[in-house]
Amino acid sequence: MMVKRTARKFAVVAALLAAQSVEAVAQDAHGEPIKIGALLSVTGGIAGVGIPQRDGVLLAAKVVNERGGIGGRHLEIVLEDDGSSPDAAIPKINRLIHEERVKAVIGPSGIAQAVAVGAITHPLDLPLLAFTGLGPAVEKQRTCVFHLTPAQELNARALLSYARNLGAKNLGVLHDSGYGQVIWNAMKGLDREYGVTFAQVEKFEIAATDATAQAAAIRAAGPDAVIVLSTSAVPFRNLKQVKTEVPIISVHGTATYEYVKAMGEAADNVVHAEFLISEDPLPSQQEFVRIFQEEYGRLPKHFEAAGWDAVTHLAQSLERAGADASNEELCAALRTPYDGVMTRFDFSQPDMGGLTLSSFNYSKLEKGVFKRLDFKASE
Repeated sequence: MMVKRTARKFAVVAALLAAQSVEAVAQDAHGEPIKIGALLSVTGGIAGVGIPQRDGVLLAAKVVNERGGIGGRHLEIVLEDDGSSPDAAIPKINRLIHEERVKAVIGPSGIAQAVAVGAITHPLDLPLLAFTGLGPAVEKQRTCVFHLTPAQELNARALLSYARNLGAKNLGVLHDSGYGQVIWNAMKGLDREYGVTFAQVEKFEIAATDATAQAAAIRAAGPDAVIVLSTSAVPFRNLKQVKTEVPIISVHGTATYEYVKAMGEAADNVVHAEFLISEDPLPSQQEFVRIFQEEYGRLPKHFEAAGWDAVTHLAQSLERAGADASNEELCAALRTPYDGVMTRFDFSQPDMGGLTLSSFNYSKLEKGVFKRLDFKASE
């Protein structure tokens, strides 16, 4: 795999992996490599998800190339960092399309970037495999934008399903002003369906380093459980500081070892509606966990798995459609079910992802370890 690096600060292990792969291509490639763009947030506010996505992408491309590539042609991953900014993503996607002439783009990492970038790739029918769920209504028309994480209403339902299972009737909700706000917008109309009342809802700025006042207001309302909608460790630490004793249920965005480390003792007993529990992987996930751990020396979570799935599904689609397929032909090949490592996808569905409540696994944190819970949400 050939890799062009444009982000300034990549992890050492990723750089070594890229260097090894460049050498392998030079020695073994037959024909021109197939260029695949990867537009990810490896710096900035959501680097905590962009970096693991990058690691999964690089590993999958390395494995595809070691197995012979696509018809003897290797994948070349052209990496771009949008710095977690939709404005910065625009010139990056234009460079990938017009200068690098990539066959498809993996990413972006964030909702705002995916909407902005999709406006450029959609008229070209250029496949975009985004690490987001279906967002604003305009995305429903973008049938070459594929989604590898849940739509926000599905995230909301996964959390409320677990709260209902606990018997929690009065809920506190603590959410950030970005990712969390989008999920809250989808959640707030589901109260009657799930038999709950939102006793107290508090918002904090996405870049905030303290949300103690909001956490205290949540605790004062006396909820049966608290739902946290964020990709930050801050609200968990603050809930711990104000001595919140009821169950805390979190969206999958904080189900990573990096976020758990940042939470400290506040991570204990937090429940996540997530996908990959590497300490106890499903049979379909075991090989990926082993390969990833051998390569990087750490356990993966679902963001790494999503990166892997994006590349492997794209590679399989290129095999079916042909490496020289048109954009439209490649989009059609991608628009199929796919048994991934993160979960099973169905990219032929209207939301271009096909995830359901049964896609989720649930875990509880105990001293930094994700423990699988014996709970599955029903449709």
